[in-house]
Amino acid sequence: MKTYIYRGGFPIVEKSGVGKAIEHQEKMLNAVEAPRAARWKEATVVHMNTVFPDSVIAAFIAKMQKKKVIYYGHSTMEDFKNSFIGSNLAAPIFKKWICFCYNLGDVVVTPTEYSRKLLEGYGLKRKIYSITNGVDTEFFKPDPEGRIRFRAKYQLTEEQKVVISVGHLIGRKGILDFLELARMMPKVQFIWFGGGNENLVTAEIKEAISKKPDNVLFAGFVKSDELRDAYCGADVFSFMSYEETEGIVVLEALACEIPTIVRNIPVYEGWLEDEKQVYKAETIKEFQEKITAIFSRDVRLMKKEERKIACNKSLGKVGERLLRLYSEIE
Repeated sequence: MKTYIYRGGFPIVEKSGVGKAIEHQEKMLNAVEAPRAARWKEATVVHMNTVFPDSVIAAFIAKMQKKKVIYYGHSTMEDFKNSFIGSNLAAPIFKKWICFCYNLGDVVVTPTEYSRKLLEGYGLKRKIYSITNGVDTEFFKPDPEGRIRFRAKYQLTEEQKVVISVGHLIGRKGILDFLELARMMPKVQFIWFGGGNENLVTAEIKEAISKKPDNVLFAGFVKSDELRDAYCGADVFSFMSYEETEGIVVLEALACEIPTIVRNIPVYEGWLEDEKQVYKAETIKEFQEKITAIFSRDVRLMKKEERKIACNKSLGKVGERLLRLYSEIE
């Protein structure tokens, strides 16, 4: 079976988790030397990753040509909410649309058991598999030189405590809580990596950013090697997102062994344990308390557990799972 990964709409999602997932699929299939189709007509299996109209047309064409369609369920109504201007009003319509799209697949693949159960609750007519988006553990790994580069670029002393986060500037990602957390910890440097379409950022978030405390820096979107340096050079990765289908940046942080705090939400249940691989918090006060504790703790054992989780989701291992999926739908 030869696989073709449809890249329609990729420039739109390139800087998002969906874009990263597409890149990961290509790498993981290469890692297991799976037969790849250089052209559409050679393909027997087609991966669809976006829910744009061109992807719908491509899925219809693939089905007419008797190709197998694997539709990736990266999005849910839950993570569509609180994302940009008007997203909450549009969420019910978005749910109907993604159900239509996903039902065009012979099977649906979604990254976690949590998102699989959500999609099952939508009443999809296709079998839904839970397969992680994976992480490139060869690229994202501890690097002392990366720490030096990161601190030099942002003019940080070795003693300066630094907390980072990664994501689009949307409410769901916890940007408002991140700013409040920084106000509560004025001696700590906070850096947010990632941006977004300024026209879609809500007025509330724009105003909050304009009034940010002095110890917050918005670094914008950076290349992967710079982000890797940040994971290696900061003291804590604080991911305050309220809703995720997985969170590729969490996997990247774990792979780089940076002490990580996530919000205690259902998506992490069953694979990330509090105070084993990560710390979990719910309120801003809890985030503050756990960050303060990390600064004074020996986290070497936790770092080993972080790396172990990431290696279990390496691109090679996920590629093997994809090959097994192909054999089931052949």
